[in-house]
Amino acid sequence: MSENQPTHLKRQLGARHLNMIAIGGSIGTGLFLASGSTIASAGPGGALLAYSLIGIMIYFLMTSLGELATHNPTSGAFFTYGNKYVDKGFGFALGWNYWYNWAITVAFELVAVQFIMKFWFPDIAGFWWSLIFLGIIFSINAMTVKSFGESEFIFSLIKVIAIIAFIVLGLFMIVKIMLSEPSAVFANWHYKDAPFVGGLQAMIGVAMIAGFSFQGTEMVGVAAGESKSPEKTIPLAIKQIFWRILLFYIFCIFIIATLIHYDDPLLLQAANDNNIALSPFTLLYEKAGLAFAAGLMNAVILTAVLSAGNSGLYSSTRMLWNMAKSDSAPKIFARLDARGVPMNALYATTLVAALCLLTYFISEKEVYFWLLNMSGMCGFIVWLGIAVCHYRFRKGYITQGYKLSDLSYKAKLFPLGPLFAFALCLIITLGQNYQAFIGHQIDWKGIIATYITIPVFLAIWIGYKIKYKTQMVSYEDMDVKPMIKDAAD
Repeated sequence: MSENQPTHLKRQLGARHLNMIAIGGSIGTGLFLASGSTIASAGPGGALLAYSLIGIMIYFLMTSLGELATHNPTSGAFFTYGNKYVDKGFGFALGWNYWYNWAITVAFELVAVQFIMKFWFPDIAGFWWSLIFLGIIFSINAMTVKSFGESEFIFSLIKVIAIIAFIVLGLFMIVKIMLSEPSAVFANWHYKDAPFVGGLQAMIGVAMIAGFSFQGTEMVGVAAGESKSPEKTIPLAIKQIFWRILLFYIFCIFIIATLIHYDDPLLLQAANDNNIALSPFTLLYEKAGLAFAAGLMNAVILTAVLSAGNSGLYSSTRMLWNMAKSDSAPKIFARLDARGVPMNALYATTLVAALCLLTYFISEKEVYFWLLNMSGMCGFIVWLGIAVCHYRFRKGYITQGYKLSDLSYKAKLFPLGPLFAFALCLIITLGQNYQAFIGHQIDWKGIIATYITIPVFLAIWIGYKIKYKTQMVSYEDMDVKPMIKDAAD
């Protein structure tokens, strides 16, 4: 290795970058497209309750991650925590699961770009748009981490401004109705079967969509490895990220549900047909008499999708680099260039993201849903892993006689927080397609499509344990010493 090649990532991300990376990863197609279908499926009350419950779960997961990431800021995040606090096999499986999840999600987002660009250029094959935008986000990630942070800050800022403008417009429309006809303000909340529609099945399904929408908030744990003064910036980012994202989702769901009937065919059609012109955001702008709404929201959603793909490529690349550095992935991926960028890991991740180009041979919709099923429950597995790692870390920390007051950031309501998050996440994960098990004939195809990620994760974990004869790390032997270094290990 030449003298110009660094061995550590560079800490160049500030609190504002961490905020926007997490927002960039978690606000994409889930909010702008899927929010309408959640209301159509579970009604206004069901959608709002599902997002609120997932929001509470995310709060506890983020505080758990905050405690882990300030104590041990590393780009390996969940992989490293799984190794140290649970079992090396668990960490190995968790790391590969996270890398795979976001590499596939980047491909998924780039297929969504094809649907968006059809709004302006219906005659150009979508394949080319995925190729162009894959090249753009690859170029951004190939820059220094500081340049990446600045670009993601701008991408996410555009989304934030658009969402705030939508909330302001929506509240204005609600107030206008209230002043002219007060009784009609909440009419949609008791319209027909509202506020709850579809029963338990619809609620679990919407909770899964809500969970998918919130995925990306955990990126702050990966970005911690390249953040300045992580003991200060991470707690600040954790607090701001959760409340901003939760308020964005809750306010938007409330406004859409209040102003549009849950059985409006356009709500469900927007998600099923991936037609951006039928997005609930666009519908409300049109209700307000803003003719340019469709084009404007199309541009905003394009930015949102690119931002989510950009953040996903960053996180998955860093995870692969850290695993390689710890001998859990081929060593070639542990190399950094002179600017401190893991280019080999970036090449490998981009290659997986290039699955979006399969639309050259197969229809966009088929590839879109295929990629969605491939990623499946990977994000929920990561969240379950965070809860387990935090619970065991805290137990080990106390067992070894350390003082909680010495922690840079202490998660509240322990052990209730991680236990609640684990239980709710497990219920949603296992119950996602429970209807496939009931009835006259078991839907094996549906079961495999929904749950395949779980046995794959368990097979990797158990296979590693058997091969290397690893044991669960005991609380007494657990490495709970703080790791605050200048280099992003």
